[in-house]
Amino acid sequence: MTLIQDLEARLANAFQSVLGETVSAPVVAAADLRFGDYQSNAAMALAKQRKTNPRALAEQVIAALDLADLGTADIAGPGFINFKLAPSSFAARAKEQLADPRLGVPEAAEKKTIVLDFSAPNVAKPMHIGHIRSTIIGDALSRIARFLGHHVITDNHIGDWGTQFGMVTWAWKQGLNEQALLENPLQELLRLYRHASDSSKADESIREACRQELVKLQQGDEENFAIWQRCIELSRAGLDKIYDRLDVSFDHWLGESAYNDALAPLVERLQADGIARESEGALCIFSNGEPADQAKDPFLIRKDGEWTDFPMIIRKSDGAFNYATTDIATVEFRRKEWKADAAWYVVDHRQSQHFHQLFSVAARLGYGEMDLRHISFGTILGTDGKPLKTRAGDLPQLDDVLDEAVVAAASAVAERSRVETEEDRKALAELIGISAVKFTELSHHRLSDYVFDLNKMLALQGDTAPYLQYSVVRCRSIFRKLEQAVDLSTVTPLLVEDAEIHLARFLARYGEVVPTLLDDHRPNLLANYLLELARAYHSFNEACPVLKAEEPLRNSRLLLCELTSRVLVHGLGLLGIRCPDQM
Repeated sequence: MTLIQDLEARLANAFQSVLGETVSAPVVAAADLRFGDYQSNAAMALAKQRKTNPRALAEQVIAALDLADLGTADIAGPGFINFKLAPSSFAARAKEQLADPRLGVPEAAEKKTIVLDFSAPNVAKPMHIGHIRSTIIGDALSRIARFLGHHVITDNHIGDWGTQFGMVTWAWKQGLNEQALLENPLQELLRLYRHASDSSKADESIREACRQELVKLQQGDEENFAIWQRCIELSRAGLDKIYDRLDVSFDHWLGESAYNDALAPLVERLQADGIARESEGALCIFSNGEPADQAKDPFLIRKDGEWTDFPMIIRKSDGAFNYATTDIATVEFRRKEWKADAAWYVVDHRQSQHFHQLFSVAARLGYGEMDLRHISFGTILGTDGKPLKTRAGDLPQLDDVLDEAVVAAASAVAERSRVETEEDRKALAELIGISAVKFTELSHHRLSDYVFDLNKMLALQGDTAPYLQYSVVRCRSIFRKLEQAVDLSTVTPLLVEDAEIHLARFLARYGEVVPTLLDDHRPNLLANYLLELARAYHSFNEACPVLKAEEPLRNSRLLLCELTSRVLVHGLGLLGIRCPDQM
């Protein structure tokens, strides 16, 4: 039980004593520590419902409140109830956390099977900077959800079918560079795609030739299918290299092609059930009048002051299916085959309309009980404040961005690191560079844009991964100076100085923060917590000597150091970030 849960239970009992009924009494961490450690506005909310005076109700509740030796409570303003916990409460909590493999984090009360759909690059094209947000946010959410006890299924729904393969196949037959394909497959496939794309724009006959190559593939032509299979294999190898660098893995790689056989029967059923109908030769899904508020209807758009149809096309006029059709089939598969309670799509905000339509169609098909969510995110900006692009105007390739981060980290390692061998320095630079990119992503609210600035990302001071990794190394360095190991399991912390009380306070909050991260899919709350914890540790380290302290303070402070390092390492692990032994 966390301290918040303990306070909520005691407060609910007090309200029941006063009101004669069971009520909810939420407690939150205080935003301003001058007023206490925790607070509740339950008295004001309940008084409003009962049309009574909130401060008078709060006074009655506090009179009935049994906090024992946990701490004290008082009233502020019109009826806020503030709690100030005794140092002994934080000390007892720290000892419990150290003995708990979960570090005080409770499991989710309701376990779900959650499919997390993230990254999803197009095959035959290198990943670019635009994929980094989906990949890193999705991986962090999957780690957090698993730790909270959910059954998580990660699926890389790659774009491995469709128009680009007609183009790649045409260009492949025109002039494949086999040596380049072996040396750097994704770059050669990108060259082929660009050649076909540019050629088809200049010559309508080439565009038609590319389309015919796609038709042959879809009809099972042996040569085209063999080319497609090789594209998939080579692309997968190239993508795996990047995922390995990012320490990201997937349970499944079920791309668009996995659902080909399901599309025709699905479309027939949608038409037979009256969900889809023909329009100008295409088969489309239109608004069914729900919701009543037209502004919230994903199948309507405002045009010339009037609401007009904005249908979802599921079969084109030429008979071809598209990614909308595949996405509907994917929802069905995940519900029927994987028994998913939820499917979360980590995709950028520009796809919002598509997902609104998809979720509406899923509800019409009877999957309304599924927790379907579009976890959107903003844009990565350059230091000029504009969307990050290369000088040629393209999105930077992800591998190049990671290489740039590692080169910058290597420079910092060469200047400041105590690591001795060249091999270890390279490994440290790779770890720090990748970690810096990840943490910068995860420390921002996912909907906000942020500036990609390597100098700031790699700083040892400020809101960075290297700062947190250095904090862990600093924690652990104390134990390397011990002449003999200490059994901290027998130690009861003694909190005397403000800095150690403050550190214990933030350590206690780990079990309160982690369970909230999935409420709005915000790993940045964990990143921000870890930064606050690290700052509290550095303040403690400066104010409270550890090894030079007399007993029992010495072992008490060693316990706080040990617990801090464990929480920082574990919390960073939930974000997909590892910590080095030395820096």
